[in-house]
Amino acid sequence: MKKNKTKLRGIIFLLIVMTWGVSKSQETYQPTWESLDSRPIPEWFQDAKFGIFIHWGPYSVPAWSPKGTYSEWYQYWLQSRTLFGNGDFKGDEVAVFHEKTYGKDFTYYDFGKQFTADFFDAEEWAGLIEQSGAKYTVLTSKHHDGFALWPSKEANDRGFAWNSMDVGAKRDLVGEFSNAIKNTDVKLGFYYSLYEWYHPLWKNDKKQFVDEHFLPHVKDLVTQYNPDVLWGDGEWDLTDEEWKSKEFLAWLYNESVVKDKIVINDRWGKDIRKNHGGYFTTEYEIEAPEFGRPWEECRGMGFSFGYNQNEDAADYNSPKALVLTLVNIVSTGGNLLLDIGPDARGNIPVIMQERLLQIGSWLKTNGQAIYGTRPWNNSFQWSLEGEKNYIPKQHYLGGDVILKQTIDPEPGYAVKELFFTQNDKAYFAIMPQWNSEIVIRDFKPSKVATITLLATGEILKGQQKGKNFVITMPPYQPNKMIACESYAYAVKINKK
Repeated sequence: MKKNKTKLRGIIFLLIVMTWGVSKSQETYQPTWESLDSRPIPEWFQDAKFGIFIHWGPYSVPAWSPKGTYSEWYQYWLQSRTLFGNGDFKGDEVAVFHEKTYGKDFTYYDFGKQFTADFFDAEEWAGLIEQSGAKYTVLTSKHHDGFALWPSKEANDRGFAWNSMDVGAKRDLVGEFSNAIKNTDVKLGFYYSLYEWYHPLWKNDKKQFVDEHFLPHVKDLVTQYNPDVLWGDGEWDLTDEEWKSKEFLAWLYNESVVKDKIVINDRWGKDIRKNHGGYFTTEYEIEAPEFGRPWEECRGMGFSFGYNQNEDAADYNSPKALVLTLVNIVSTGGNLLLDIGPDARGNIPVIMQERLLQIGSWLKTNGQAIYGTRPWNNSFQWSLEGEKNYIPKQHYLGGDVILKQTIDPEPGYAVKELFFTQNDKAYFAIMPQWNSEIVIRDFKPSKVATITLLATGEILKGQQKGKNFVITMPPYQPNKMIACESYAYAVKINKK
């Protein structure tokens, strides 16, 4: 009898646990920020650390804007005859280029026919993204020009066909990319611009645009392709009330096919960015303040997201700068979403492929200091002398800033001599440049902690000297390391 009672209690307890689990999974989110912000961000996103952004559309045909500006804004630069970015501009540079190259009668919409994607191979793209070490990818399904990379009736409601199935490529590019990514371990995401610069409804009746274009369009994207990430943008002209964002997000969390897994960002209305939504976003910034929430920095390899043939090798970040940018961001609890811009035929420029493979090679050896980690007590350790945090006055902060903050300081400035991350089992100290010893200030590890140089697997010796812990590095032997190791050197200190 006693045995039966014990068994009955166990069954009751199991039913309670199961009921609690079901109730949690079926939690209904209300269309309020208090409710929506309470939804946990899936753990995989905080563990991923590195993603690949892809900007690709009709703007990839001219693929041109002045250095320091976004080429994917080509239509806006052309039709508004204005520019902003890093540099001094008259404003008509793109219009002058366009008229000289294509003629005054050639409109931006004529580029749709030339966006052929005839060299696009989704499997090759997916393989390259895997080799980069990225754990998720975000494809621009529709930018501010309104061109959709998938077939949808809303894309054509401006009075003419304006999607990749009907124009140019004559292919469902989102569908092909989705299928290829879903055959990998990489998570699938889509960028989607809420607004469109020159859509007739946007210009004449924004409420009708929201109700009849934006909401059914974005729901169609989600329903057809089942993404893991939805990356909103182009939100800044209307409030979240006008966009009906809270109602849309409640649908996304409660009713959509991705309700149990979707991750969103914070770009869902004027003044919402860095205040509400999912994870917070920065763009061409060097590091984030303490958000108290998962966050992500997005940037290109140069200064443009879309492919810009006006940029040359000197405008691209070095692999060391990109790795240090990743390390810097991860040490402060963020993810790096690094952009590539294919050309109109679907080729990923060779220099971009090379950078992705270089980062992937470094991560293959040092990834345990990046993936699944969280910030340590201090994200980084500054050298003892000099002014801290060199940040130039630029609209977009380039990759040279992290080099100035680490290996090539301006006169009178300190450097970040170490970056720190940790997981449940170990601490990690990452050096931007090789030194004969590592001095970690105000740190005392376990007396039995094992110390390992990830690049070679060598066991290192450490010694407590007052409040500091000093690790002796081996003689530098480049033949023991692959070329990418010189980007940064990671040391693992077991917690037990």
